[in-house]
Amino acid sequence: MKNFGWISCAILALVLSASQAASADRKLLLVEDEICPWCERWEQEIGVAYSKTEEGQQAPLLRMDIDDGVPDGITLKSKPRFTPTFILLIDDTEKQRIEGYPGEDFFYPALNQMLQSAQEPY
Repeated sequence: MKNFGWISCAILALVLSASQAASADRKLLLVEDEICPWCERWEQEIGVAYSKTEEGQQAPLLRMDIDDGVPDGITLKSKPRFTPTFILLIDDTEKQRIEGYPGEDFFYPALNQMLQSAQEPY
């Protein structure tokens, strides 16, 4: 029973940490161009079902044309220069990005790595 207080505090800390990570507003900003063949390929291979995936639930897709300005309220580390560029936003601030489309076999592992590292404390 001596360790019960310590264990309770540890469990509470884990629950609070998980709820803070879950409560962060996550989005995946897709920077695209209507004449970009790699954007079209991503749309065909991933985009049509993205919103139905676990990743799509964790980080819903937000689209931006590369020729348009950054949407109001969003802070990026630098201006996107390539299409497609996938930018993980947490609370409308860029955390990480993938420049280019690495293909169907590599997209989800790269995105999952970004989502996982976004949950780690800074």
